[in-house]
Amino acid sequence: QVQLVESGGGLVQAGGSLRLSCAASGIPFSVNDMGWYRQSPGKQRELVAAITSGGSTNYADSVKGRFTISRNNAKNTVYLQMNSLKPDDTAVYICNAERRALSRRYWGQGTQVTVSS
Repeated sequence: QVQLVESGGGLVQAGGSLRLSCAASGIPFSVNDMGWYRQSPGKQRELVAAITSGGSTNYADSVKGRFTISRNNAKNTVYLQMNSLKPDDTAVYICNAERRALSRRYWGQGTQVTVSS
């Protein structure tokens, strides 16, 4: 079965850093586009960062220059390095995998990131 399992969330002070990981199984990871979304009570769910199967990246304006998405196909894992964290970054971060050619999308359960002021 398909699984996307996030890890690395936690509590950090403003200005600090966290590195999130999403380990995928049950999918041909290397041909999937991967993304990180986030959801917080006061905001709509938004795409934070995405990386295509070819390695192209895209970021929300709010995190550009602070967050970096990367992938290691040998480990079936996508990462989100988050630096200079702000309280507004507080959210549940959710991993997504998409196989565009087959119109398939999968979601993880999310990992909580809390940034204190």
